[in-house]
Amino acid sequence: MKTNDRISNPPNASPGTFHFECAPEDHDPRIAALMNDLIGCVAAKWTILAIETLGSRGRLRFSELNAAMAGVSQKVLASTLRRMERDGLLIRTVYPEVPPRVEYELTPTGATLGAAFCGVWLWAKTHLLYVEAARQAFDGQQKNQGPAA
Repeated sequence: MKTNDRISNPPNASPGTFHFECAPEDHDPRIAALMNDLIGCVAAKWTILAIETLGSRGRLRFSELNAAMAGVSQKVLASTLRRMERDGLLIRTVYPEVPPRVEYELTPTGATLGAAFCGVWLWAKTHLLYVEAARQAFDGQQKNQGPAA
């Protein structure tokens, strides 16, 4: 099994799909399909923040989670949580009370995905100065060139 750490998009790939060359050459096509399906959901801003919030604070009610994730609307958060539940990343528990109490917590699988995001955090920490300098250089070029044609 050959592996390496590059990510590419092969010439015959459909738009919006990715080929991870770190996967073995004899990988299961179901895994590739799952990756392509989940990457849009999991890489979404609110999914990442929900995983981080639930991972650091544990089980939370909807209102607590909504308050902890400043800027997310209730509609977007509800949709995000439904998708995460469908994907097996969290457990939604409804208590038979009036008014109903609903709590959310990560599944063990959801928690492992949170650990995977630590790699992105470490990458950002390592490359922060480089990315800031690249952005400044780009913004300076754009400012000097004027509006795009």
